[in-house]
Amino acid sequence: MFGSLGWTEILFILVIALIIFGPRKLPQLGRSLGEGLAQFRRASEDFKRSWEQEITLEEKHPSSPAPAPAPITPPTEDVPATMSEADSEEKSGVNA
Repeated sequence: MFGSLGWTEILFILVIALIIFGPRKLPQLGRSLGEGLAQFRRASEDFKRSWEQEITLEEKHPSSPAPAPAPITPPTEDVPATMSEADSEEKSGVNA
């Protein structure tokens, strides 16, 4: 139930909790801890149930394959790579 904790370890933890929190706060802490665990369990079960529903829907109606991306075409214009090339072409008188 408590994994690898033995009864002496559990008793020791409970005694320490009783000393730290006192007899008035301990039942409130236990109650709030229990409610939090129950809420977490409900949320995890709900998530598991919705996950399984999505899987069964996906198995019944598989989605179509994604279209292939369009190929990238290089620009058709002759564009110089750097400004220095543009300057040298301009100075040499080469214009298209």
